[in-house]
Amino acid sequence: MTLDQHMRNVDRAEKIARRMDAAFHLPGTRIRIGYDSIVGLVPGIGDTLALAPSAYIVKLAHECGASHALLGRMGVNLGIDWLIGLVPLVGDIFDVGWKANLRNAAMLREHVESLHGLTPQTPVGADSRSATANP
Repeated sequence: MTLDQHMRNVDRAEKIARRMDAAFHLPGTRIRIGYDSIVGLVPGIGDTLALAPSAYIVKLAHECGASHALLGRMGVNLGIDWLIGLVPLVGDIFDVGWKANLRNAAMLREHVESLHGLTPQTPVGADSRSATANP
């Protein structure tokens, strides 16, 4: 794949990650939540449904030539998000802070930038104060 194709995959991953993890701002706070947190409120099935877009981010990383180790780290992020998300209330609170999709999109960006010798950049719309900026 060319740099342009890789960057299109990174852009897709970041767009999905923002929707899933940071689409909405909770009024009166600095907290952002996404569809993952909202869908996760449905016991059992909600967190499982949220895995589909998350798995697509991992697929995009695979298409960009991510190593098995990187894909494994991304899978662990999703596994933690899914497993803890299954626990009522505790999982919902955890989900607001974990943001596995933003972590995985950041890892994909880092992989593509290092693969092509680019200077690391903060993705558009990323909160530089967030723990997800450096997973």
